[in-house]
Amino acid sequence: MAKDMSNLGGYREGFALPRSFYTDREIYERDITAYWNQSWIWVGHVSQLPNPGDYFLFDYGPESIIIVRTQSGEVRAHLNVCRHRGSRVCTEAEGNTRLFVCPYHAWTFDLEGSLRGGRAMGPDFDPGDWGLFPAHLRIFEGMILICTADTPPPIDAALERLKPLAAPFDLTNLKVAHETSYPVPANWKLALENYMECYHCAPSHQEYARSHTLKDPRDVAALAPALAERSRAVGLSTDDVWETGSQATALGADVYWRRYPLFEGYDTGSQTGEGVAPLLGTLTGYDGGATDLVLGTLNNLLIYADHVVGYRFVPRGLQETDIQVIWYVRGDAEEGRDYDREALTWLWHVTSLDDERIIRHNQEGVNSHHFQPGPLSEMEWGIDGFYRGYLAFLQR
Repeated sequence: MAKDMSNLGGYREGFALPRSFYTDREIYERDITAYWNQSWIWVGHVSQLPNPGDYFLFDYGPESIIIVRTQSGEVRAHLNVCRHRGSRVCTEAEGNTRLFVCPYHAWTFDLEGSLRGGRAMGPDFDPGDWGLFPAHLRIFEGMILICTADTPPPIDAALERLKPLAAPFDLTNLKVAHETSYPVPANWKLALENYMECYHCAPSHQEYARSHTLKDPRDVAALAPALAERSRAVGLSTDDVWETGSQATALGADVYWRRYPLFEGYDTGSQTGEGVAPLLGTLTGYDGGATDLVLGTLNNLLIYADHVVGYRFVPRGLQETDIQVIWYVRGDAEEGRDYDREALTWLWHVTSLDDERIIRHNQEGVNSHHFQPGPLSEMEWGIDGFYRGYLAFLQR
């Protein structure tokens, strides 16, 4: 019997979630079916699919999605589940192909997902009825979002409001410079919640806290006027978009855009504060800022003047999560000539190692039967907004 979520498991507004949300297998299964399968998920960038037939897989929980560029040049997404007896159709993480052939009984699908061949199925069998299930797909400035729900959250209008703010960075013209994963033995929500607040930044992230002002709202406020002048001078808008939690236009249509100052002496997110890659888009210089970009509730990107860092917190099991980090540079940048990979990735590598430790210890404490949820800080407003949307999904 499915767990009754009508009383939200004892949740109190303004407090952390109760223990069961991080330890109960039924709730985890509900997380996948009612939240992840109904939400927009950032899966990659169009630069990963330069040619027709190029594809890659994105997996979470028990789910697997094929993202492919068709012969006509469109980007499509299909559920990686054969319509015959359920085998994974595609078993390689990435590649190029003309057809997807199920390794079990050789059902063959084209890049659009249509079934082209199923052997010995009888005269009444209609291949047109048995194509791969599609997933909804949107492309925002090169970033690929998918959703497996029948009716996805209505995010299009919100994405349009972000486009003028993102335009100077030319995010479509990016390429992956490096990507890696930091497995952590914890529930995915603890990993996501950790990213959503900077209450922990000063005590837990010494390297990050030296350069980023989010550790103290007073620093942000004091340095924001000077940042606004510098941002305008290099060709950036100073507008914000804040449509998350109760401010979102629809459930699951959260978007957020805010540029905040780095400390003096830091042009970008690097060990020295100096630039680590060519400037993005049409920027004419460094403004000493960083932009938090949220696309839906699960997808977080940090935009500096010369590179972008994307974060995902992907569930693999009840208490198994991959912290996936992707570094992007402008599309024409060459490693060794225009950027050094170690210098580019240093800050968010050491910060992610910190996060793995923090989140692991958090899960160990939450596993205790003596854990009782405590009150959230005013600096943890992002978590409170996440809870509102997350619990609304689970109650539908």
